[in-house]
Amino acid sequence: MAGLLRSLQDSQLVARFQRRCGLFPALEEGSGENGADPAEGAAQAPGVGHLSAANGKRGGGPANGLLRSAAVPQAYVQKYIVKNYFYYYLFRFSAALGQEVFYITFLPFTHWNIDPYLSRRLIIIWVLVMYIGQVAKDILKWPRPSSPPVVKLEKRVIAEFGMPSTHAMAATAIAFTFLICTMDRYQYPFVLGLAVAVLFSTLVCLSRIYTGMHTVLDVLGGVLITGLLIVLTYPAWTLIDCLDSASPLFPVCVIVVPFFLCYNYPVSDYYSPTRADTTTIMAAGAGVTIGCWINHFFQLVSKPAESLPVIQNIPPLTTDMLVLGLTKFAVGIVLILLVRQLVQNLSLQVLYSWFKVVTRNKEARRRLEIEVPYKFVTYTSVGICATTFVPMLHRFLGLL
Repeated sequence: MAGLLRSLQDSQLVARFQRRCGLFPALEEGSGENGADPAEGAAQAPGVGHLSAANGKRGGGPANGLLRSAAVPQAYVQKYIVKNYFYYYLFRFSAALGQEVFYITFLPFTHWNIDPYLSRRLIIIWVLVMYIGQVAKDILKWPRPSSPPVVKLEKRVIAEFGMPSTHAMAATAIAFTFLICTMDRYQYPFVLGLAVAVLFSTLVCLSRIYTGMHTVLDVLGGVLITGLLIVLTYPAWTLIDCLDSASPLFPVCVIVVPFFLCYNYPVSDYYSPTRADTTTIMAAGAGVTIGCWINHFFQLVSKPAESLPVIQNIPPLTTDMLVLGLTKFAVGIVLILLVRQLVQNLSLQVLYSWFKVVTRNKEARRRLEIEVPYKFVTYTSVGICATTFVPMLHRFLGLL
């Protein structure tokens, strides 16, 4: 068993998968130190063409904390060659399905256009899974695959640890929570829903190996942890539907507990974006929960039915329905972005003034006493806005 685990954690296994999918380091293909032929897909400057961040200094692996500092991704640009563009674009797109751009679009769209009952469950399970995954990374401190031999296509999260893969955890949680919550609520072929859930989570998991961000063991660990969490928490899922009818003290707990967990996040020897990302996720979940409570307490919207009859026929997607859905989404996103920018700027100004920090000091944003409060206030406001003020705006504009 120990030998199997070591083999699944081997960076060479990741490199072999990349080569099979047509992704090669430029130097492997006989290119000089100055880079490969631009026609082959290499580039000379960061952010142009096919570039990826490696581990900084060529001699060290990712286990070295100094090499994994926030400044490392700019220290060395690894050039690579793509020989199979189908896999390249497939897995790059799949990787985006596990990133913020997906959740900031899919979850609000589900809430505004499909089913608030469903989106609430998705968000609560997503927050739980992501918090456990992020904390596990900084407790276990397992390194990411080493480069070389692995080609790394992303640089933002290179300073994070590897085990477990939170992309794999989030994708598995979203896909199978969606399946479980809809199979008794809407009528559709279960096999089709299961196939979509498996395909979605598999593509995201394979993309983490293709991009060189995780070992096979990281990905499998993330999937197994998520499966265990779903099984353990499923009996309590019905409690999620009762949160909005809790006592008036409930919002206080929803704010205090997540903020305490974020402020006491495991300390790392160097800066990584895990604490900021975790605070963002926890705050968004808290904001959504408070927003649902506000809706119920002030009777702003009708409470989703706890048990609806199975919908025999899901309405066909018409042009009018599509236009209405996209309009509601566009209006909601614009309002969310405005609130996000306004609250972020205001909270940063207050914190900078309180701690006597020079304005626009980006390094100061990483300080615990500034990063956690401003992130938490900003994304709690975003969550409340998405669940309370956006539906009110939709009703005002006649979009409901």
